[in-house]
Amino acid sequence: MPRDESTRAAGRVAAAPADSTTGSAAKAIDVRNLTVRFAADGTSPVLAVDNASLSVTAGQFVSLVGPSGCGKTTILNLLAGLLDVTPEGHVEVLGKAPRSGNPDIAYMLARDSLMPWRTALGNAAYGMEVRNVPARDREARAKDLLERVGLGGFTDKYPKALSHGMRQRCALARTFALDSPVFLMDEPFGALDAQTKLQLEDVLMDLWSTYRKTVVFVTHDLAEAVALSDRVVVMSARPGRIVADVTIDLPRPRSVRALQKDQHFHALYGQLWSLLEQGMGQHDH
Repeated sequence: MPRDESTRAAGRVAAAPADSTTGSAAKAIDVRNLTVRFAADGTSPVLAVDNASLSVTAGQFVSLVGPSGCGKTTILNLLAGLLDVTPEGHVEVLGKAPRSGNPDIAYMLARDSLMPWRTALGNAAYGMEVRNVPARDREARAKDLLERVGLGGFTDKYPKALSHGMRQRCALARTFALDSPVFLMDEPFGALDAQTKLQLEDVLMDLWSTYRKTVVFVTHDLAEAVALSDRVVVMSARPGRIVADVTIDLPRPRSVRALQKDQHFHALYGQLWSLLEQGMGQHDH
């Protein structure tokens, strides 16, 4: 994209109001006026998330970015039904209230959490086993996903024989093998080196392009957020408020590594960095 066209496109990206919602398309995730407080021993409750609203259309890839402690993971845990507090506001996942063990949710963490006594194949199939998928079906699907993530030759290897990047590939295969309609991903590539991270981002993009899951992706890496997402939602410092919702209008399919040379990619990165800096200044003292 020519430089002047890239600059104009970036200029059309605007901060959203606190009610960060999509239009009339089907909502996979609907969060309205969410406020979350955590009790603290002997002190007043801590306000973690303040009046946040967010809608995610089915099949959309949305990233949450913001300073550490702003409530990004709190929102994921709430959607997964893992919070032990009762929030204020309205929250629905596929039209239902969040609940623990919801089969509509697949949750991928920063740590691979592979079981050392299981092979890569056994780990990739584990979630399906918990969900009572027949053995033949889960083995076939796990093998296919391991092949897709580049571990086709390592199905019989145990985690101790795999590099960190390979372990995260296995965790990615395990997540997609669940075939849940909604994926929550909490910095899954945050601990990887730069080269491996770019490789895994491309693998994720390839899988997402095939299966089109609804994804809410938490990251501190703005470049990663731009490269992967349809939208990037910017949160303020604690208490977390949504201060911007930026549409990422880069064409798909994308190569994450190829985008590093794209001027519009860098313009969007700069726009997000400016919004993030503004959000870091919006907190209660």
